[in-house]
Amino acid sequence: MNKVLEKIGAIGIVPVVKLDDAKDAVPLAKALCEGGLPCAEITFRTAAAEEAIRAIRRACPDMLLGAGTVLTTDQVDRAVAAGAAFIVSPGLNPKVVRHCVDKGIPVTPGTSCPSDVEQAIELGLDVVKFFPAEAAGGVAMIKAMAAPYVGMKFLPTGGVNAKNLNDYLSYDRILACGGSWMVKSDLINAGEFGRIRDMTREAVRTMLGFELAHVGINASDEKEAEAIADSFGRIFGLAKKAGNSSVFAGSAVEAMKKPYLGTHGHIAIRTNYLFRAVNYLEANGCALDRGTAKFDANGKMTAVYLKDEIGGFAVHLVQKK
Repeated sequence: MNKVLEKIGAIGIVPVVKLDDAKDAVPLAKALCEGGLPCAEITFRTAAAEEAIRAIRRACPDMLLGAGTVLTTDQVDRAVAAGAAFIVSPGLNPKVVRHCVDKGIPVTPGTSCPSDVEQAIELGLDVVKFFPAEAAGGVAMIKAMAAPYVGMKFLPTGGVNAKNLNDYLSYDRILACGGSWMVKSDLINAGEFGRIRDMTREAVRTMLGFELAHVGINASDEKEAEAIADSFGRIFGLAKKAGNSSVFAGSAVEAMKKPYLGTHGHIAIRTNYLFRAVNYLEANGCALDRGTAKFDANGKMTAVYLKDEIGGFAVHLVQKK
């Protein structure tokens, strides 16, 4: 898969933006970045699109920026010259797709049926937009349509919102979701960029779903670990379960049989999508200790520690089951 599309998958949400005035482009881009989504698809539905892309590229050079609603090869060339790194179209126009493929520009054309997907495969694509997602059958339709096309991933757009976002993203054939609920035109036109930033943060929190998994306590030896677990079990009625390196009291307390990471112990935080959480944290300056990462049989990361302690505790992320 193209590296730009891989980055989109790691971010998880592509804000789909309609700008009526290019002066709003940079404040909007900064609001998205501050909210945790350094990515945007600027639609070519208005005359301001090209200049908006150019302004954002100058002000936010590291932002992953694309052009949407691209209907012609001329729009492709103008968007890329302005600074777009990827192209999105509402339908599958072979002429536009071939133009992008020939120039090495990542493109995700709109599809809504198996025939569209087969045409995309013939054109050499492994990611397509699914549009309009909800009106075309939503997650159920994508799952049914994806079954024969094992190498294809989808980027649903149209009707995706905070309520159904994780219904889509939990299906592993979905690369990311396009959405406009945090960048509605009325908010942009009213200059409510603080609200857009806050709604973007909420979208990221909804996607990642961080929550406390358990607290690990460093005991000096196995006997002390057993005693800690017994105490929690006696007081709170938590069942004790011994493992090779620790003793659990219920699922919330883990007593280590010998000191492990962290001055006092460790705290485990669950997340819906570990690889996206890793991308989000590193993009926001949080260092991870990659040497602590654990992987499943398929090579998918299931756990990793933050590099620095917090309050004397090591902190690690774990993938929700």
